[in-house]
Amino acid sequence: MTASDSWLFAVGGYAVLLAWPITTVVLVWFALRYNGTHRAKTVNRSVAGGNGRPEHFWIIVPALNEEAVVANTVGAALKLRGPSGTLSRVLVVDDGSDDRTPEVLAAIDHPRLHVMRRDLPEARQGKGEALNAAYRHISMLTTQAGVAPEKVVVGIIDGDGQGSENILVEISRLMRDERIGAAQVQVRIRNRNKLLGAVQDLEFGAIVDACQNMRDALDTVGLGGNGQFSRLSTLQKLGTAPWSSCLVEDMELGLRMHLNGDGIRYTSRASVTQQAVVDVRRLTRQRTRWAQGNMQCARYLGKLFSSPRVARIALAEMLHYLLSPWANAMITVLLIGTGIAGFGGLLIGHPIVFIPTWEALALSFGVWVGVTTFPGLLWAAVHQRKHGDEGVGRMLTAALAYPAFLILGLAATYRALGRQASGRQAWAKTERLVEEPLALPA
Repeated sequence: MTASDSWLFAVGGYAVLLAWPITTVVLVWFALRYNGTHRAKTVNRSVAGGNGRPEHFWIIVPALNEEAVVANTVGAALKLRGPSGTLSRVLVVDDGSDDRTPEVLAAIDHPRLHVMRRDLPEARQGKGEALNAAYRHISMLTTQAGVAPEKVVVGIIDGDGQGSENILVEISRLMRDERIGAAQVQVRIRNRNKLLGAVQDLEFGAIVDACQNMRDALDTVGLGGNGQFSRLSTLQKLGTAPWSSCLVEDMELGLRMHLNGDGIRYTSRASVTQQAVVDVRRLTRQRTRWAQGNMQCARYLGKLFSSPRVARIALAEMLHYLLSPWANAMITVLLIGTGIAGFGGLLIGHPIVFIPTWEALALSFGVWVGVTTFPGLLWAAVHQRKHGDEGVGRMLTAALAYPAFLILGLAATYRALGRQASGRQAWAKTERLVEEPLALPA
């Protein structure tokens, strides 16, 4: 390799490293400015889009061994109220629980609560199948009642989820536009008292929020497993089983909606809170499932490329989040390999051309530390600016821990690659933490 080649290699390596903080700065603009700047535009678009305002809400709560949290989740869901004249009901899908979940649900006496019990062998076929069963039940009741499916919205709140009081009002506002088939609300973390919880709230409350705001501008909003709301007529376009066996059935559902030409909106003016996973081993397992599910969704790349309903800039953004797990895995191996080669070459007295001295190695390491630390600090400032519900010290600690959190995510990506290559698909559900009971609504 010539000196010129080594210079180009070094420039390319630094460009890869610096692409992340530069992208972070762009996302910060969406985090801080987009929501306020485009609010009037969104409202005007909703009003001009027709009168698609929902009249009926169904909140589906998938429950498999959720005795620790299901009472609070159902109680919070029953408190949700839409605009005047709308009806909201809660449908809990007990997917073959063998703990005290059935007893907890039986003790809740409320006219707007419906419980669907699924037993083996139909039960425990995955979250997607539980949601499909609930969806078919709601479709049947809607038909029997003579209600137009475009006036019915189906929301998903996980077993540990609790929606903000204005969530149905915000969804109703977004879905006044008849072209909007689904909407996603912001996700926050409740148990932020532990470091892992604080880092995950930094992730959801700042980083994911910024990404979704950008996607809202590009019409590429993704659906999450918690806090997604879909028009019943939009789900019916996808047949009798809108949710699949994909490990990220929510992401896949959003991709299929985009391919159908249905709009998806995002709002951070309403939110749903959930529990953080505060055990490293379980958190790695959860992130491995998410990474493997992302890889499974790569099968839609061909359809996205050929779809006339997906704009080119929207396609570029979708490709980014579908391919990023693969790219992150390869780039990390390249950077680590380069660092090891540079250190080894200097140690034996035969340095590689683009790390010729110990000073160059130290400079490269310093750049790496700065690049990996800077985004977390910036996101902590964004979190404080947008929410202000956490102390500066706690957010600073979360920011400094963020690089380690990213390393855990990379480990999960490598595990996901191995699982995908070996064809392993089975997963255990995320365990819940016991919380103080909430008062049930009258």
